[in-house]
Amino acid sequence: MRRLHIATIFLSTVLLGSGCKKYLDVNDDPNNPMQVSEKLILPPVEVTTSTQVVGGFNGTNAAYWMQQLSLNQPSPGEETYRIFPVDVDNTWTFYIYPNILNNLRLMMQQAKAAGHNEYMAIGKTLYAYNLAIATDLWNNVPYSEAMKLPAISRPKYDSQESVYQQLQVMLDSAIYYASQPKSAVAPGSDDYIYQGSMDKWKKLAYMLKARYYLRLTKAPGRTASLQADSALTAIANAFADNSDNATMAYPGTAQAESPWFKNTEPGAGGVVMSKTFIDFLQGNSDPRLPIIATKDADGGYSGRVPGATPLPDPTVLSLVNSFYANAASPLFLATYSEALFIKAEATFIKSGATAATPVFQAAIQAHMDMLKVAPAAAQAYINSRPVLTAANALQQIIYEKYVANFLSIETYNDWRRTGFPQLQLPQNAFVNYIPRRWPYPSNEVLANPQPDQSATTADRVWWDTK
Repeated sequence: MRRLHIATIFLSTVLLGSGCKKYLDVNDDPNNPMQVSEKLILPPVEVTTSTQVVGGFNGTNAAYWMQQLSLNQPSPGEETYRIFPVDVDNTWTFYIYPNILNNLRLMMQQAKAAGHNEYMAIGKTLYAYNLAIATDLWNNVPYSEAMKLPAISRPKYDSQESVYQQLQVMLDSAIYYASQPKSAVAPGSDDYIYQGSMDKWKKLAYMLKARYYLRLTKAPGRTASLQADSALTAIANAFADNSDNATMAYPGTAQAESPWFKNTEPGAGGVVMSKTFIDFLQGNSDPRLPIIATKDADGGYSGRVPGATPLPDPTVLSLVNSFYANAASPLFLATYSEALFIKAEATFIKSGATAATPVFQAAIQAHMDMLKVAPAAAQAYINSRPVLTAANALQQIIYEKYVANFLSIETYNDWRRTGFPQLQLPQNAFVNYIPRRWPYPSNEVLANPQPDQSATTADRVWWDTK
């Protein structure tokens, strides 16, 4: 999808440039308009969010660190926790801040002035979605002073606690705008995620509210009970079934393929299934295994030992199957099954294992339905799951969520928050711990030095306390 990426980047750069020039020009030139319509801003923002952030380095990094996938390359490398500031430059310096957040800011400025409520709702939801990714990766990040050139060239870093407060404010505002009367100019085909459906955008906003509430169950000054209450209130208005899933569709034609097709195609470094993930699925006789992974050279399923010596031919192992890694496979930003797992965990916190059990089972069923597993096989698997108890409920919920969130960056957040899945260090690990965060990018360290940048990958973000 390289040419599509370049086109997206080019348009986003043009938008960023016009946004900065707007502050610098003394006179307006009618032959050089400063504004680009919301219908032109939104598509590249959605593509960049999906392709370059969720399905880019962030997505592959989470898949390797959480041992769903393995990279058949010599150690040390990304899989074995070798990550430097230069490795994360693009995610911050090029994608999240200028090409997504700044362009969303410009889009919302225009939408608010024109009374285009739908673009306000989408803008605030996507802004919260991407800002949450940034703070979850780096902890304290610029927000209140960000993107205010030329007045502020070195924005301060806001605390993660304050950023999380603002996420909920933004999503409440998104819900408000999504509930307003239809505007004269409203999104349609330019909205690749929901084709302009405000009902679905509203459900996504509620889904994200629940996700971010539950993220703080162990955060300083928070209680699991209060966060669970808030998550349950939000999730009641979120996704109702798989038709509400937030997905980015890809045509699958040349230069317009799904990012996971590009990430895992031959020549992409030898990306194969991880033994950790394959063994978990096989150990449970999970009927999703043949949908998630291909068979190995011997007709069974096998994954690579994380960090092991590279194989001459990695294709003898299981690869990611076509449901997730076909050229036209959609990328999932949030799913109904995740919403139900959030509800199951929150219900367990508030009401115990027995009350959480039917929600837990429904969450598994939702993912089975998404993958089109045969009903009898899905039910047999659900019946085989251990009975939830006070002692095992959290582990069981997160392990099943780990499968349902295959290739989702949320697996890394859940691991940091709960300790599940329980993972062993890969062979030849670069450091003797699984990193708790990313280093700050080298470009940001040079351009905007801040005390926060002394943090290492062993340091925890604010909400990651255990």
